Amino acid sequence: MKAKNVTRGMMALAFILIPALLKAQDKVEASVGADLVSGYIWRGQDLGGVSLQPSLSVAYKGLSLGAWGSVGIDGSDTKEMDLTLGYSTGGFSISVTDYWFNNGPGYFHYGAHDTSHVFEAQAGYDFGVLSVNWYTNFAGNDGVKANGKRAYSSYVSLAAPFRLGGLDWTAEIGATPWENSFYNATGFSVCDISLGAAKEIAVTPSFSLPLFAKATWNPRTEGTYLVVGLSF
Repeated sequence: MKAKNVTRGMMALAFILIPALLKAQDKVEASVGADLVSGYIWRGQDLGGVSLQPSLSVAYKGLSLGAWGSVGIDGSDTKEMDLTLGYSTGGFSISVTDYWFNNGPGYFHYGAHDTSHVFEAQAGYDFGVLSVNWYTNFAGNDGVKANGKRAYSSYVSLAAPFRLGGLDWTAEIGATPWENSFYNATGFSVCDISLGAAKEIAVTPSFSLPLFAKATWNPRTEGTYLVVGLSF
């Protein structure tokens, strides 16, 4: 029921937020887009092959509500639908995300042992030269310890942007701090070391497409991935 209440709360806030946004359209920021990626790699985990990943969001005075999804070209790849409610001011940000995957019970199943939802809380700060974020699963199918107890699976990341050779780069390291099945960890584990770069590909004098590539290493699983993508 806890997970169900979280989703209901996010939806209720959306219905409250949308009319307020309509009354202040000049201050509302909205975006819609999609990425086409050669592989879906998330926090060092391989979640699928070539995928289309659409996104939609609205924001007002630091408060934001966004939807993100992933659909693999291969029919066997997991489909995903995420809803995120967040707030940011200056470099500080907090959010709650409802992740849903189609490889289990349907969307409206929220039972303690009968759900494909994962609910995650995030808090972070962007210092400009370095951003720090902490994520913790607090409800849903969030992973367990070896003894079967809830693990409150967590992930912490450090990311540093820089510019080199005319490209925008980001170096990142991520780890899960304790035992949990969600990240397949028996204790503290570094599960993501990555380096990414992005550039604009000019299509016409007034239109360009962002191209990005990212190399990821997962010391925990010994996985290595190189992904390229286009943003629309």
